[in-house]
Amino acid sequence: MSEENNYLIELEIVLKKLIANNPSIRIATISSVEGLPILSLISDKHNETIISAMVATLLSLSEKAVMEMNIGEFKQLYIKGIDGYLLVFEAESAVLAVSTTDNVKLGLIFLECERASVQISKILNK
Repeated sequence: MSEENNYLIELEIVLKKLIANNPSIRIATISSVEGLPILSLISDKHNETIISAMVATLLSLSEKAVMEMNIGEFKQLYIKGIDGYLLVFEAESAVLAVSTTDNVKLGLIFLECERASVQISKILNK
């Protein structure tokens, strides 16, 4: 088994565990900071390439805004839509993004996504 397959399997385990522990998650993606898809757990009706590019752009803009406003380092981004949330987390060389239903427990999902982003960073930095 190739090294690339090993890390993809490990990343998939992280995403599947995140979704299993949080049934309000609809979409979970890991993208490069350049906007390329690494791994996604989404339905076929969504375009992972477009989602990856958008969340990487959101991350980049958020990091720049945080620096420009002198409020420390970027931690997380959340956007509330009518039917749920989009949550974006930096995972060093990657971006973790999830979309949720509107009845999510935000404190718990933030904690679990932070943990997942740390795991993703460790896997990608091996």
